[in-house]
Amino acid sequence: MWEERADRARREIAALATDGLDLAALYTAALALVRQSVPFDQACWAGVDPETMVINSVTNWRPWPVTDEYAVRFAQSEYRGTEPNTFARLMLRPHPVARISDAPRSEVAGSVRINDLLRPLGLVHELRGAFRMDQSCWGVGSLFREGTADFSDREVEFLAAVTAALAAASRVAARARYRPWDRPDGPVIVLAGDRGELRAATPAATTWLRALEDRAPGRFGMVLYAVVAQAKASPAGTAKTRMRDADSGWVVLQASRLITGDDPGQMVVTVEPASTGQLLTLLLAAYGLTPREQEVCLEVLAGSAGADIATHLFISPHTVHDHLKSIFDKVGVGSRGELVARLSATG
Repeated sequence: MWEERADRARREIAALATDGLDLAALYTAALALVRQSVPFDQACWAGVDPETMVINSVTNWRPWPVTDEYAVRFAQSEYRGTEPNTFARLMLRPHPVARISDAPRSEVAGSVRINDLLRPLGLVHELRGAFRMDQSCWGVGSLFREGTADFSDREVEFLAAVTAALAAASRVAARARYRPWDRPDGPVIVLAGDRGELRAATPAATTWLRALEDRAPGRFGMVLYAVVAQAKASPAGTAKTRMRDADSGWVVLQASRLITGDDPGQMVVTVEPASTGQLLTLLLAAYGLTPREQEVCLEVLAGSAGADIATHLFISPHTVHDHLKSIFDKVGVGSRGELVARLSATG
């Protein structure tokens, strides 16, 4: 029975992906579908940058009383701590889902997420999943329950059965209509404290943040905490993520340690439009192109002829032809010209 429900859910999620929904609308609709087979009291799903696993959007099932303190501690526990079932760890498992009741007791006993963040809200049971496809993660999500009824084995299997469909739908949303970033008048730079809290911003950043907050309340705060937490956990002291701004443009947030004697914990976060290369990397992955297909595609976009592509990539002209056929099928075009036009389109 659950296999039939999972198969139906996969088809319905795939249908949602063809409706041109943005990620928040997609996840809201997909949560409603999943809830028919896996009841829950609260849920939080998030898009992630597939290159960095940094959260770049958040969708809650119902309003969530998330304070800045909550968001800070969640980001720290997810990216810097030793929490059970972190999304990065789930991403590496054969089946990228897990419920908290299956985690070692010692890990649960020391979990900030479970004991300090979820249980005070009455959320006792947790089921998490990473939305993975082709070894890339495009989204993550948690389902929560109150009371005594834990998630069953069948419910765990159901969520595992639809994670690839959710990843595929998330990829479609990533390549949905976008437009060049309407750059503010001046650099968009913010200064964050040791915990990721916003301390100062340039005038241009203030204007940009105001517009984003009007369109997507709370998005920047959660992304800021996440990218700062990952930067602090990184040996290089830096981290970045791509995200959508208020006008659906793709921007890159980069957090770096600020060397200062007054407060060594401060971080500087810059916001810039995604470069052509950064955007193409995202789009080609979102179309499901393999690493080699991406290399061939970039050669095509650079104007290289088939023989030149073969020489540059040390493959045969026949192999180039096979790669181009696969690329055309995945992107939904029939020629080089259509491919260039599709990948250059901005909505």
